[in-house]
Amino acid sequence: MRNLVIAFLVFALAASFAGGFYLGQISGYVPPIKGVTNLGAGQPEDVDFSLFWDAWRVIQEEYVGPEPLDFQAMVYGAIEGMVNSLGDPYTTFMTPEDTKIFLEDISGSFSGVGVEIGIRDNELRVIAPVEGTPAERAGLRAGDHIVQINKDAFTADLTIDQAVTLIRGPEGTKVTLTIRREGWEEPRDFEIERAIINVPSLRWEMRDEIAYVKIFQFSEKLRSDFANLEREAFRSTDKIVLDLRNNPGGYLHTAVDIAGWFLQGGDVVVIEDFGPAEERKEYKARGNARLYDHKVVVLINEGTASASEILAGALRDNRGVLLIGETSFGKGSVQELRELKDDSSLKVTVAQWLTPSGALIGGQGLEPDIAVSLSDEDFEEERDPQLDRAIEVLNNL
Repeated sequence: MRNLVIAFLVFALAASFAGGFYLGQISGYVPPIKGVTNLGAGQPEDVDFSLFWDAWRVIQEEYVGPEPLDFQAMVYGAIEGMVNSLGDPYTTFMTPEDTKIFLEDISGSFSGVGVEIGIRDNELRVIAPVEGTPAERAGLRAGDHIVQINKDAFTADLTIDQAVTLIRGPEGTKVTLTIRREGWEEPRDFEIERAIINVPSLRWEMRDEIAYVKIFQFSEKLRSDFANLEREAFRSTDKIVLDLRNNPGGYLHTAVDIAGWFLQGGDVVVIEDFGPAEERKEYKARGNARLYDHKVVVLINEGTASASEILAGALRDNRGVLLIGETSFGKGSVQELRELKDDSSLKVTVAQWLTPSGALIGGQGLEPDIAVSLSDEDFEEERDPQLDRAIEVLNNL
């Protein structure tokens, strides 16, 4: 009998709550929206936005928390939720603080660990550690999964820009990245000390009368540095290994300029696809084609992304250049930064990259013509079977 009375009381309370809510809804009182202005400005005609304001009113009137409501944070959170609903990890909303950090990062040198990150298969991954940086010295590799940052932030809950903000920091401070790698039974922690990161454009050397050229990123400086190689290296050999491994990309126009050394004027380097409603845009080689008759092979791996994938795809589609190594990352989308009224911003995917033959790069990457992997033992013994195979192929061309 006691249990029956308790059940009845619980039901009575629930019924009272439901009844009170119902009565509140039909009383005719609609509380005004507080904390925001310009409620109707820019509202699309075919969208009923009243649902959003209904939810805002409920929170405004009913929510009880330890701190007063932060209306600006609610607006930012709403925008972020809208952007996240697109399911595109490269379309992101950035607050004024995040925008400032982003602009600092792309302006040149910055303080961090020297690692390019991206989303693949809904997981945060290392695209590439930059050579000579704390990330590379700590042993991070292209393809590593970043599970946690500082042991308290699970990356599954973060956007790329949020992860970047947590990883970067003042020179001399440390960050702990929890890494999962294929072949490991358990994730491992990497404590890395941050430093000022200055990324070189390239380095080169002669190997068995072959010019080995390692391009680190497609920066503005690469254009002049690459031009210098004609006098220093390319006039003494007709064989080139172009190493694009662990190259996360850079400026499109730089990649097009470098392609112009290897392709004839007018050859398509890459196609920008804006979707079915817009015309595609072709970027064509416009250089001197001085290396068109040189024998070339290209090295790629999981860290080959964006602009480096564009160059590799262009050389293969136009000249049949062999790609050696592992499947590239598959960063084939184009983002534009749009500034908003209060110095916040949206980084929006506006197009997809296609190789000259029309193959989609994004989410798929480039498959190598000759697959060669690197084992843990290769890393430990500092062996490079991918480069060895490239030299072997060139010598047989």
